[in-house]
This record gives sequence, structure tokens and C-alpha cells, in this order.
Amino acid sequence: MKKTICILPQKIGRGGPGSFHSRFAEVLSSRGYNVNHDALDPANAVILVIGGTRHIGLLREAKRNGVRIVQRLNGMNWVHRQSRTGLKHFLRAEVNNWILKTIRGMADQIVYQSNFTQGWWNRVYGETKIPGRVIYNGVNLDIFNPQGAGSPPTDRTRILLVEGNHGGGYEGGLDSAVQMAKLLSKRQANPVELMVVGSVPANLQISYLACGVDIVWKGLVKREAIPAIDRSAHLFFSSDINAACPNSVIEALASGVPVIGFDTGSLSELVTADCGAVARYGSDPWKLQKPDIHALADAAQQALTHHAQKRAAARVRAEEKFNIERIADQYLKVLFDI
Repeated sequence: MKKTICILPQKIGRGGPGSFHSRFAEVLSSRGYNVNHDALDPANAVILVIGGTRHIGLLREAKRNGVRIVQRLNGMNWVHRQSRTGLKHFLRAEVNNWILKTIRGMADQIVYQSNFTQGWWNRVYGETKIPGRVIYNGVNLDIFNPQGAGSPPTDRTRILLVEGNHGGGYEGGLDSAVQMAKLLSKRQANPVELMVVGSVPANLQISYLACGVDIVWKGLVKREAIPAIDRSAHLFFSSDINAACPNSVIEALASGVPVIGFDTGSLSELVTADCGAVARYGSDPWKLQKPDIHALADAAQQALTHHAQKRAAARVRAEEKFNIERIADQYLKVLFDI
């Protein structure tokens, strides 16, 4: 059997798809598989498209040459239709959706990151001739674990928010975190600190100067710094609305950090009551309507109850569902149709 896998696109960025690419490629390499980024390499047994690629013509030619094509799909772009993100962003989002849809129609198999994602694509564009498979994202349990540098402070409750970019139409999650922290601080004796990781425009930071919440702006950090930052939090707040399968959530769970968030997207598939709490949104998330902050604060209180047990349960959840080695096994079965 050929052991060469082409992964496209080559440059995926620093977000969730990039994290998956690097983790999966490491596992493949450790198992003796060859990885390249040349769709027309005659050694290719299969092409894995992570999301989409503009080189659709090369994919068609590879398919004519008998190379199997598997697409890994997350959600589609939608925020630009509900929030003013600028004409350039709008057009880029629409083009990317068209690319994703086109490749979905030609792939030999599709891997959806969650049941939510599969249902979303089937609802909007209809079911494909092939049923597709659901495989969650995976995390390296040796790197993300409860032991090592970083521990929660004892004099305050630290809530962590990790998002690549908090501007450009994605400010809602940050605002929910701030309002929830403010409400939670009124309900308990310990002060609440919100730690924000990711790019936040300066004007947005300034707007929260007098918000009444202690906010630590960490900015963009190196990927290797995330495990210690995760371990330093009491709770992780998943701010992304209608997310496919956020890597940041499973990384937090693997680090032993209970997760809270609104019941949108795949979050209720990933987080159980044992290892966190999922709150009702209270309005229509697809229209980016205002969520129920009181419900989110309730979820935070629930997750802080029996906190030590929930931290242990978070790790167990990651071991059972999101071990990158087991996830790789599932992908290899799909890639080689076995």
C-alpha cells in the first residue's frame, strides 16, 4: 500500500485548521507515512483537503488520475452576513464558501468535525451522494495535560478566553465574557479576573477600561505557551458562536480545565455536565442577537461547584474522546477506505 498522503493547502495559518494540520502530520510521520503538498505527485495514495484550496483544477486532475480525495470540513462562513465586516472580508468569505462547497461535491469522502457541522452542511446545501463521517478534532495529551507549569490563583477566580482575533465582527464573545465576569463577581466573595488571549484591537481594549472587570490582555502568544496558560485558569470560556469543533475547548479539557459556554454549535457534543456547563443562549445566535448573560453566569457557578472533581473529569473526557492518536486512527481508515 502506498504510504504517501498529500495534505492541502500547504499554508493553513495559526488557527484551528493549522493546529490540526501540525498535530496530524506529526502522528503520520511517527508512523512512517510520507506527507507532501503536491497534488500531482505520482506517489500520492490520497489527498486530504483541510477545509478548502483554490487549486481545484489540480484536485480534478488528481481525481482523474485515480487519487482518492478526502475533505475535512468545519463550518462555513456566516458572520459576515449578520455583521458589517467590510466589503473585502465579505467577498473573501463568500468565495471561500464557494470553494468549500465545490470540493465537497467532488470529494470521495467527507469528514465533518462534529454532528452539528454535518447537519449544517446538509441543511444548507443538501446531502451528498456519500454520507460522510464525523470525527472530532484531536489533541496531544502529553503536551496538554494537568501537570506542569501554570496553576490557578488562590485569591481570585480566573476565567480564560482564547480566540485568534476578537475584532472584525467577533467582538460579541468578548463582550459576553466581560458581562459574565462582572455578574459573577457580584455573586461570590472572590474577585473575578478575565484573561484574554488573542489579537484585540487597541480601541476595543480601551473601551473596557472602566468596565469594572479586571482584564489581563495577553495578546497573541506562541502555541507552546498555551498549555501553561490553560492550566492557570479556573474556567475556560468558549466564546465562538456556532463553532464546528474548537481546538481551544479540547485543549482546555485535556489540561484539566472545566469549560463553559453557550449551547450553540458543537459545544454540547464536546462538554458534559461532569466537566463543565453549557448555558442556553436565550435568543437567536444565527442573528447574533444578545445572549442570556445570567444563564452564562449560572453555568460558571455550576462549573465552579465541586471544582476539583470537574477538573479531573475534564481530563478524563479528553482522554476518552479527543486523543490525537485515536483520532489519527479514525482518519487513516477514512483516507485509505479501510
